[in-house]
Amino acid sequence: MPIDPKPDILAAFEAAKGFMPVYEGLALYAAAVEAGRLGLPLLEVGTYCGRSTILLADAAREAGAVALTVDHHRGSEEQQPGWEYHDPETVDPEIGLMDTLPTFRRTLRKAGLEDHVVALVGRSPQIAAVWGTPVGLVFIDGGHTDEHATADYEGWAPHVAEGGLLVIHDVFPDPRDEFTGQAPYRLYLRALASGAFTEVSATHSLRVLRRTGPGI
Repeated sequence: MPIDPKPDILAAFEAAKGFMPVYEGLALYAAAVEAGRLGLPLLEVGTYCGRSTILLADAAREAGAVALTVDHHRGSEEQQPGWEYHDPETVDPEIGLMDTLPTFRRTLRKAGLEDHVVALVGRSPQIAAVWGTPVGLVFIDGGHTDEHATADYEGWAPHVAEGGLLVIHDVFPDPRDEFTGQAPYRLYLRALASGAFTEVSATHSLRVLRRTGPGI
């Protein structure tokens, strides 16, 4: 039976800036709790303002592990000015570019989870290239172009430990969702076709897969 986050954690999640609905958040939390039993770090790609980080951090805290979150904090393609998901409050007025890092830090502070998260600030492929530690969970929720999504998958999926979980967000099979969900959908299909991952659950656009073999 899935374990739901405590009311204060769920309230912090709902109060944080972000786009993940509660029902997907609960599925992510359940996956993080399960993966936390491996005693390894839980890692997400695509921090934004820390909404989903709250859930990973709380699961890591309960497991005595740590949550890792990777982002350059300049926003993905669809979050830039003129696009649907742009939030003017995330723009640094001094340089005119997005900077979600201060909001992310406030999010963790309000949730009481600062001590359970390591923020890796930089480009995902650059960080992945020097990363050498197995992780219990990789949550891919970064850029939605094929270039960025593929780089996140190829950079981080190899680090998922045996029995660990790969979670992919914004998986939309409908071709009409080309900009927002087709690249994650293609990652999902690739992971299944690889033989390295087996599907565990699907909650709307959130897919949870378990490593059951080598490779990516």
